[in-house]
Amino acid sequence: MKKEFKVIAELLPNNSRVLDVGCGDGSLMSLLKNEKNIEVRGLELDQDNVQICIHKGLSVIQGNAETELHQFPEKSFDYVVLSQTLQAFYKPEKVLKELLRIGKSVIISIPNFGYWKVRMKLLFFGKMPVTKTLPNTWYNTPNLHMCTIKDLFNFCDEKKIHIKKVVGVNQDQTSFIKRGNLEIKNLFSKLGIFLIG
Repeated sequence: MKKEFKVIAELLPNNSRVLDVGCGDGSLMSLLKNEKNIEVRGLELDQDNVQICIHKGLSVIQGNAETELHQFPEKSFDYVVLSQTLQAFYKPEKVLKELLRIGKSVIISIPNFGYWKVRMKLLFFGKMPVTKTLPNTWYNTPNLHMCTIKDLFNFCDEKKIHIKKVVGVNQDQTSFIKRGNLEIKNLFSKLGIFLIG
């Protein structure tokens, strides 16, 4: 199981209501349902992934988060989770606004384009990096908006979005990120997980 999913599960209280947007094959949903007794629903674009989720007994609907989140009622979930997808939307700000409307709190994870190995590959080789958390080349990447932990931190400040907690993930190590250690954590975290609301 991915370290990211363990961290997300730790942020969620037992018996809460969660919407997993872009739930993929339902791995996170299964974890939350089985280990935390969470009532979890999923929204997924890919038909094959929807079928996999349904075969696992998970409650998933097929839909495009970019255009169909407006159908969910306000504050209909305790938490909305968006795992490594924000940077792939055409209008991430609009999607984020919808997530904050639907959930009382939102958990977002992003691959960190500010990670030191990403910076070094760009600096020394002069080309877009390919890493474990960013496995695609520039021409076939789903990432439309390159974003760092620092970028999302500053975006939340600018938009007056309350940041409850930020966790940096590097391999199996996790650490809390605050304004005071943002520069160093942005450099050494492969992934950022934000709890906002």
